[in-house]
Amino acid sequence: MDSILRTLDAASKNHPPGSKEESTIQLAAISLLYIRRTKKLDDFLKYYHEFFDPAFSVPIAQAFPTQEEADKWLVSGQASDGDLVKIAGQGFQVIQLPSGTRFLRTPLPEELAPPGSE
Repeated sequence: MDSILRTLDAASKNHPPGSKEESTIQLAAISLLYIRRTKKLDDFLKYYHEFFDPAFSVPIAQAFPTQEEADKWLVSGQASDGDLVKIAGQGFQVIQLPSGTRFLRTPLPEELAPPGSE
């Protein structure tokens, strides 16, 4: 973990202070620190390994060919906070906000390349 945090710190210094890139790298570092502070590192490492395990699959609550169909389902009241759905091949999570239920873009494992694959 310390090595990863040092790498993130070095990477953030390659971008101007306050830039989107620096802020994103700092958020990643803070997220890892939070995981360590809340003693969830073992859970995170398990999730990390499952994420790249070809036998692991993320349960999809619903799949829709179009955004319009997904939106109809969302307003129907059948969606639950945290549901993971696929819309036109892309992952989204249902989130409950004070203003109502929305989709939050959440890439599925098959949408992400493993580290070092580029």
